[in-house]
Amino acid sequence: MRSSSPCLPARRWLAATALMLAAALVSISAQGQEGFTFRSGVELINVTATVTDEDGRFVGGLRKEDFTVYEDGERQEVTHFSNERVPVSLGLLLDSSGSMTPDKMSSARSAIDRFVFDLLGQEDDLFFMEFANRPDLIQDWTTDRRAISRAVARVNPAGGTAMYDAIADAIPIVETGTHTKKALLVISDGNDTNSRLDVPELRQLIRESEVLVYALGVDGTLSSVTRTGPTIQLPIPLPFPVPGRPRGLPPIIGGGGGGTTRSRAASERVNADALRQITDDTGGRTEIVRGFRDLDGATARIADELSRQYYLGYASPGKKDGRWHAIRVDVKDRRLAVRARRGYVAS
Repeated sequence: MRSSSPCLPARRWLAATALMLAAALVSISAQGQEGFTFRSGVELINVTATVTDEDGRFVGGLRKEDFTVYEDGERQEVTHFSNERVPVSLGLLLDSSGSMTPDKMSSARSAIDRFVFDLLGQEDDLFFMEFANRPDLIQDWTTDRRAISRAVARVNPAGGTAMYDAIADAIPIVETGTHTKKALLVISDGNDTNSRLDVPELRQLIRESEVLVYALGVDGTLSSVTRTGPTIQLPIPLPFPVPGRPRGLPPIIGGGGGGTTRSRAASERVNADALRQITDDTGGRTEIVRGFRDLDGATARIADELSRQYYLGYASPGKKDGRWHAIRVDVKDRRLAVRARRGYVAS
């Protein structure tokens, strides 16, 4: 077909040229991204840091220049940084064992409802899991707060407490969350009685993830509220290899292991030491409260912390040796305390 306009072939040629240039730019961009991710073997190590002052209050307004990150004692260049609130993919784990009496469960439901409806960001996505004799995922990932509330309302307490197994099952789910920041909140009123995993095995699993783990232990025998104070993380020495574990991991001290042989008396008290072993490597924390009426305040503190954290990222040195590599985060003002993940396994 002949064109009625002498300019039409030129226009078609220009349009075709523009399309070819656009395709070339897309190709170059894709090659650049692929080169960063795969060809050079560079992997971004994500670190979420919580900074507090001498009174335990959160400190905001810090800049990238205020932070120094070390891996195995060697300073790393921080290439990614944010001091704004970033959305979080958060898993909620609730103890549904027989010890959760109706009044305890009512308080837990109320605290969780306030947590998800009023305290978290609307862009945060959530899932809900209960655990008694075994873990049970009741509500998969959703941004619908009503779906989470309905799932919590359906919990019917009975049986023992398989908390460690529940955390182990939840970690891979959290890692599939859509947001870079990933966290887990565990609420329990007793010690673990039914898990197949013990604390050292669970800690090993958690160390291979980037998930922040928080635990709220409710211990009605306490005379006052006990919190883990802000601590400045210390470098972890590399021990001799332990048989059956990847070389280079720091020692994992036992405590509150799994199994079904523990006495009933042991299961009546929250094992705060075991919870802290589970949470502290991740940059999260454990808080022990006196009763379920204190859950509102505890969940509010965790929501506040999640909204005031700093995000830092640096390029991994590229070691794929299966070893534990210690991370230390410092700030210029030595009066401030920093809590962040203590390392990662370069698998």
